[in-house]
Amino acid sequence: MAKVKTNDLIKALNGAIRGLVFRQMRDGSVLVSMAPDYSTREFTPGQQKHQRRFQQAIAYARQAARTEPIYAELAQGTTKNAYNIAISDWFNPPAVHQVQQEEGRIRVEASDKVMVAKVVITMLDDAGTVLEKGQAIRAEGDWWEYAPSLTGKTITAEAWDLAGNVTTAVL
Repeated sequence: MAKVKTNDLIKALNGAIRGLVFRQMRDGSVLVSMAPDYSTREFTPGQQKHQRRFQQAIAYARQAARTEPIYAELAQGTTKNAYNIAISDWFNPPAVHQVQQEEGRIRVEASDKVMVAKVVITMLDDAGTVLEKGQAIRAEGDWWEYAPSLTGKTITAEAWDLAGNVTTAVL
């Protein structure tokens, strides 16, 4: 792929001409590449699975780019648009960095490329029965806090992002 300096002729080109593909970029540059030939290509099961996941990401991004203002805010000043940010968010789940149990509260540090939408805390007993479940409240920075009314043997923290991805950590 070659990046071409623009002049009036190149600026007018967009699409394919005799095996060459001209693509206008958001920053005003033009990329020129050979047209791909997929006529004899057979996709592996892993590639087909990824294509299905990408179709799901596209369906999410089409809707979310219009309804979630944070995607447009993050795209400002970059060469990406809200749609690109939404696709990236769909593919990247949040991270739970640490879970701490302190006197009368549980603290969870969770982050995401876009934002952590919610953190859910579940208290379990020795047998794995749910004793209590509730949403944590955002504290400072990437920290979330939950004040349990019961004590349990096992604590699970689930961090959710806008795209519905979830990451679970157990304490």
